[in-house]
Amino acid sequence: MEQMMNYPVLICIVALVCLWAIALLGLLIRKGKKTESEAEREEFGIVLSATLTLLGLLIGFSFSMAISRYDQRKNYEEEEANAIGTEYLRADLLSEPVRQKVKAQLVEYLDLRIRKYQAHASENAQELGLKTARLQQEMWDAVEGAAAARTDPVMAAVVTGMNDVINRQGYTQAARWNRIPLPAWGLMAAIALFSNFLVGYRAEKRHTFLLLIVPLAIAVSFLLIADIDSPQGGVIRVAPQNLIALSDSLKGQ
Repeated sequence: MEQMMNYPVLICIVALVCLWAIALLGLLIRKGKKTESEAEREEFGIVLSATLTLLGLLIGFSFSMAISRYDQRKNYEEEEANAIGTEYLRADLLSEPVRQKVKAQLVEYLDLRIRKYQAHASENAQELGLKTARLQQEMWDAVEGAAAARTDPVMAAVVTGMNDVINRQGYTQAARWNRIPLPAWGLMAAIALFSNFLVGYRAEKRHTFLLLIVPLAIAVSFLLIADIDSPQGGVIRVAPQNLIALSDSLKGQ
């Protein structure tokens, strides 16, 4: 189920088909019922309005949650680029040959981080993750070895910078895992199904084509929410603009 959330278009299609089908089911059940009184129609209208209002609120809250998570991922990408760029400058404080080694490692690490951002959810990123973890360990070992020979405030700044580089990657990964909970999606889907059943039950046979409007609007809303909420599966993703700009700058040097 979690993997499905990385495919917003599939969610949209499934939602549209299910919601339209449940609306048609409501219409079929309505055909076998006797004519309602005016009071019953008014009560039914109140229930339908309340259900659609609740669904609208859930969609609005979910959209707000997705936007906040997107902004968080965007901020962490900027912070990660700043951390790598700062440590690259601090690497000049190291003595040779550790200086060139750490700088080369940071450039390679930067390329790996850009590839991570550009990878799609359908791609196998396990090898990329292993390379990133291994390179992090190698960079830390290089700085740790230099720090063992020099214990001064300047060296402490280099060690702190490398620690920030590694930590920022962890914060970025945590932000990618921080998504709209599946129970929230389940509740939203349940209310959407119930709402469309009521819409179909209220509709008349000659207006069956109108039953597609509400399911289509809800499906498109689900598409947008899932697209923004998916770090690597949707069209609206955080582009590693700061990391790419930093990479071009370092390679230009």
